[in-house]
Amino acid sequence: MKILVTGGAGYIASHTNLELLNAGYDVVIVDNLSNSSMESVKRVEKLTGRKIAFYEVDILDKESLRQIFEKEKIDSVIHFAGLKAVGESCLKPLNYFRNNLSGTIVLLEVMQEFAVKSLVFSSSATVYGDPAKVPVTEDMPLSVTNPYGRTKLMIEDILQDLYRSDATWNIAILRYFNPIGAHESGEIGEDPSGIPNNLVPYVAKVAIGELEKINVNGDDYDTPDGTGIRDYIHVVDLALGHIKAIEKLTDHPGLVIYNLGTGIGYSVFDIIHNYEKACNKKLPYTVVARRPGDIAVSYADASKAYQELGWKAERGIDKMCEDSYRWQSKYPKGYSK
Repeated sequence: MKILVTGGAGYIASHTNLELLNAGYDVVIVDNLSNSSMESVKRVEKLTGRKIAFYEVDILDKESLRQIFEKEKIDSVIHFAGLKAVGESCLKPLNYFRNNLSGTIVLLEVMQEFAVKSLVFSSSATVYGDPAKVPVTEDMPLSVTNPYGRTKLMIEDILQDLYRSDATWNIAILRYFNPIGAHESGEIGEDPSGIPNNLVPYVAKVAIGELEKINVNGDDYDTPDGTGIRDYIHVVDLALGHIKAIEKLTDHPGLVIYNLGTGIGYSVFDIIHNYEKACNKKLPYTVVARRPGDIAVSYADASKAYQELGWKAERGIDKMCEDSYRWQSKYPKGYSK
């Protein structure tokens, strides 16, 4: 079975590619390399001993996508491609709408043209906005607090409408909580361009001495220690969730939606202190203003994924921080030479 992975050189995608190959699937990657590295693809090939068909193509390029579908005979698609920084989306919303929405529509049009109607979509817990209660279940009201989240929710709406119009589609929408960590080999991990937007990559840069101190975005939330609480999930557990979703689609379930998280909430200070254990040193921090679009608390109820997919997050916060630090200390400059 041949899986097309859009944005396939990225962080979550590279770990998913590795698990797909280990499970016996063939992988085809489309990625414009705007925020990723070809090196991640090479390392996945080395770790698995298997080759990947790679195309440096933007999913907005419809003709190039057509040629790939024509050549590769795709069976199913995992759609990761998209811009993903909450803060940046508040500053550059049009970039996010053009890239994330238009790119998805082009992809769906080409899939429809080639009668490839099996899709796993990389959504986000941001579609729950500021949830009225936690843990968050899949049937809770949806809203968003930033343009990035709005693109995810709008794509979910597009997929719902597409399925209503044509029930021969099989679509799994996976709402991720906060992926962190790295493959335990230390060979692949998160490699953001420039100064990281997300907490753990930033903490990792401080741990190896590349950044001076951690900026804690607000300590006045209504939480036990005043900092934001999130559900952090090991990226390998998340990757394995995609394997389960691909398997589910072969049963022709129609459109299904799953939270992928641990069900445990950790604060910013919890993360810092666990990372200190992983790197065996104190990490300096300073409290700064809240980021626009951030909320106080969000963590998952992932029981539906367990019941219907047989999937459960197995790796705890210690393992997440240990694997992150191993990757960052082994490759302080990420994939760059």
